[in-house]
Amino acid sequence: MSQTGSATAEAAARIRQLAGKFLTFQLGSETYGLQILKVQEIIGIMPITRVPRTPDYLRGVINLRGKVIPVIELRRRFGMPAVDDTERTCIIVVQIETDDLPIVMGILVDEVSEVIDISESSLEAPPTFGRGTNSSYILAMGKLEERVVILLDLDRVLTAKERVAIDTALAEK
Repeated sequence: MSQTGSATAEAAARIRQLAGKFLTFQLGSETYGLQILKVQEIIGIMPITRVPRTPDYLRGVINLRGKVIPVIELRRRFGMPAVDDTERTCIIVVQIETDDLPIVMGILVDEVSEVIDISESSLEAPPTFGRGTNSSYILAMGKLEERVVILLDLDRVLTAKERVAIDTALAEK
């Protein structure tokens, strides 16, 4: 089998494993999804303490039942314009995997939509955007009726270097 054929077979196998339940949410007019197993809970907006000398996409930290967790503003992480929080703004508490250990963090989104079940036939590998564009954080594209849901790989939304920078900044606090 050629190298391209092998890569295509690997992508197809990966897509088969992804079929299942996803929590969907909005950032602007776009719909994104997270594997439901990554989600610990969804909470409404609450006071977020800004941490000095951290990246602009790190909104700050929250005290969630005695545990301090970082909150990433996905809009800023994805280079989207910032908007004011509304009554629909939510924090999705997730657990991501790193090389060392799992990390609990919050991701700030415009609005949580619903939990959906996406079948294998509705999944497609992410498109190639060309050189210089890092889309490794996209697991797949879910095709639902007339819309596309961008399915995120939370373990790759932040690079290892960014996770270390956040951990360092929080440790200095």
